[in-house]
Amino acid sequence: MTEWKDGIAKMTLPTPFPVGDVNVYLIKGERLTLVDAGVKTDECWSSFTEQLAELDLSPQDIEQVVLTHHHPDHVGMLDFFSDSLEVYGHPFNERWIHPTEEFFQLQEEFFKVSFREFGLPEEYFPFLSRLRTPFKYSCNRSLTGTLVEGMNPIGLSDWKVIETPGHAQSQIALFREKDGILIAGDLILAHISPNPLLEPPVPGETERPKPQLQHNDSMEKLLSYPIQCVYTGHGEEVTHLAELIEKRLTRQHERAMTVYSWLKEEPLTAFEICKRLFPTVYQRELLLTISESVAQLDYLSSIGEIISSTSKPIFYQARV
Repeated sequence: MTEWKDGIAKMTLPTPFPVGDVNVYLIKGERLTLVDAGVKTDECWSSFTEQLAELDLSPQDIEQVVLTHHHPDHVGMLDFFSDSLEVYGHPFNERWIHPTEEFFQLQEEFFKVSFREFGLPEEYFPFLSRLRTPFKYSCNRSLTGTLVEGMNPIGLSDWKVIETPGHAQSQIALFREKDGILIAGDLILAHISPNPLLEPPVPGETERPKPQLQHNDSMEKLLSYPIQCVYTGHGEEVTHLAELIEKRLTRQHERAMTVYSWLKEEPLTAFEICKRLFPTVYQRELLLTISESVAQLDYLSSIGEIISSTSKPIFYQARV
C-alpha cells in the first residue's frame, strides 16, 4: 500500500532492465512534486496510476517533476504526462531526454574512438548501432528549468540540490536538512554498487569524464552532511550511510588492486581486463562491463599505480 511518510510517498515501478524495479517519490512541498519518472512502458504507467489512486491522486495532480538523472528508467514516463507539466533537473540531462540526431552521432563517434583505444576487436563495433536502443524507453521533452549545486527547487523550499556525478554526469540528490533525508537517485544503493557509466564529454568539454573518480568523490561528499536516511533509486532505504560508503570504497579499491596485480605481470588493454573481470557477461553487457573496467584503470592512474602507452590501442602497465 502506497502511503505518506514525512511528506514523502515512495512508489516502486517495474522496468524491463536487469536492475529491476525503480523507485520514484512524491513530495508534498509548496508544489506536489514527483522525483523521477520511471520508464516509458504501459506497465510502468499503469502501476504508477494505481499507486497514485491509493493516495487519492491522479497524474493531473502532479505539479512538477524533478529528475535525479537522465537514465531511461528515471525519465521515460514523462512522455505520458501533459506537455504543460514542468520538468527540472541538472542541465546535463537535456541532450539525453531531448536527443537530436546530432547527439546520437556524437555518442556513436565517441564510443567508436573509445573502443579503438580500449582495444576492442572490429567484431564488436556493430554494437555501436545499438546505442540508441535504450532510448525507446526514455522520453523526448526538454527541461523547463535547471538545478545545480546549492539551489532550492521551486516549490521545494525545504530541499537543497547536491550535485553527485559519477553514475551519470547529470546526477543530483535532494537533501532536507530538518530531518536528514536524502533522495539520492542511483548514487547510493543498498544491495549493489552503481555502475560508473562512460559518457561522451559533457557540453563544452573535450575530455571524457572519469565516472569512477566522480562517483567516489560524490559518495565522500555526502559524509559532510547530517544524513539520517537515504531514499534510493532502486531497492530499500539506507540508514547507515557512512558504513556503506566505506564498504563501497573498500570494495572498489580491492577490485582495482586485482587489476593492478595483473598489470604487474604484463601490459593489458582495457578490453583484455574487461574479459578477465567479467568473463561470462562481457559480450552480453558490453557497455556496462567496459565502463567498469575503464573505471578501475582511471582509479589506478589517479593514485599513481599505473602508466599507459601512447599507442592505439592503449596498453596499461604497473608503474615500476
